[in-house]
Amino acid sequence: MATLPNPLPKLTSDPSGAALGLRLPPGSLLDGTDEGPWHEPLLWLADDRARPGDWAALAPARRTGLLPVVVEGSGRHGGPEGWELVPGDMSYPGDHDAEEVLADLWEEYAAGETQQDWPGLTASPGSGSVVDAETAAAEIADSLVESGGLLEDPRLALVPARRSADVPAAIGWTGPANHEDTARLCAVLRSWEDRFGIRVVALGFDHLLVSVALPPTTLAEAEAVAAEHFAFCPDNLLQSGDTTIRAYAENRLLNQPAWHFWWD
Repeated sequence: MATLPNPLPKLTSDPSGAALGLRLPPGSLLDGTDEGPWHEPLLWLADDRARPGDWAALAPARRTGLLPVVVEGSGRHGGPEGWELVPGDMSYPGDHDAEEVLADLWEEYAAGETQQDWPGLTASPGSGSVVDAETAAAEIADSLVESGGLLEDPRLALVPARRSADVPAAIGWTGPANHEDTARLCAVLRSWEDRFGIRVVALGFDHLLVSVALPPTTLAEAEAVAAEHFAFCPDNLLQSGDTTIRAYAENRLLNQPAWHFWWD
């Protein structure tokens, strides 16, 4: 996978990140993969449980090429060091076309269930700014760590990545391995960044949470987005109470500031 220069090795001798203009809390660098240590750190992980405000405090890290994400620090599947990361197997998200990816996945997983052809990408419901998207991400991160429902042990992490959508591929995350190549799904996340102002806020062993600055505001828009979700993560519909696109759109997408995905 094509990557930018990784600033994380500088934290080996400068744990607080002062040379990068940062003031990091105690943490550690993780380089473990499914095949042994990677040649450079994949992420920085805070030692302590995340608290409201911690996401915003890491905002200066973006200037260095490090992007924040909340990860599960322990729990049933453990933390990132036990996630079977495979960065060497990742392609580059920018090499994939989001609509082609979703059309392929729709044909494989959704067409038979819905008896419909791939409807195509939906348009953005409006316009926004990067500031709006970052503010939305910080609000969802604060809500996540305060509620403690989705992650048992939420920790703040920093990942070297070009954009938030690339974070899963940058660390070699294999959460959707039973469904699709992570980098191809990151191409879809890039498209959602552009159209809906999403940011990758949290990762667990097999699930993903994104903030949404521009969610669908009408049922028609929500149903169009639901079709994309069906292709992106069929388990969200096939293994939940919202088994139709309309029900999923009404209950989980309409005016919702966050989207959650889980792969069996």
